[in-house]
Amino acid sequence: MRIIAELPHPDFKISILFMNNKYIVKTEQGSLEQTFKIADIDLLDGVNSVFEILDQEFLKTVSTRFVEMRRDWIDTFKRYNY
Repeated sequence: MRIIAELPHPDFKISILFMNNKYIVKTEQGSLEQTFKIADIDLLDGVNSVFEILDQEFLKTVSTRFVEMRRDWIDTFKRYNY
């Protein structure tokens, strides 16, 4: 697996990796991570297509999902400690 690019974002880290003919978009925020895999064959212009896919609407949903993930984790951890 090799890192192709890292994209700046104010709320989370975005890394694009390539492995086994798949692009992997990894977003990280603290201890949370979201990963999306895209087959190379499904893209018209390789990594440039990945950049196009990562539009503002998609990144907004990623951000929202991080909020939900953190809430789920906190709720789960609270149940564990009681």
